[in-house]
Amino acid sequence: MEELTQDQIEKSISATYDSVSLINELNSKEVLTEEEADSKDRNIEHIKIMLSKEWFANALTKDQKTELEVKIA
Repeated sequence: MEELTQDQIEKSISATYDSVSLINELNSKEVLTEEEADSKDRNIEHIKIMLSKEWFANALTKDQKTELEVKIA
């Protein structure tokens, strides 16, 4: 397994929170276009993939992990 720097880990967490922001934005709409629905699904999948990575999950605070798990539920 490759070693990641703290900076790389923080950038991965930030990118995952970009997915959270997009999901929140799309959740605020009453109706999604097919493209928006696909985008939401892709971003949910991104969060699931990141949470499955041990180095990523271990770098999260308890609150961050809970917040991300709520987004994929």
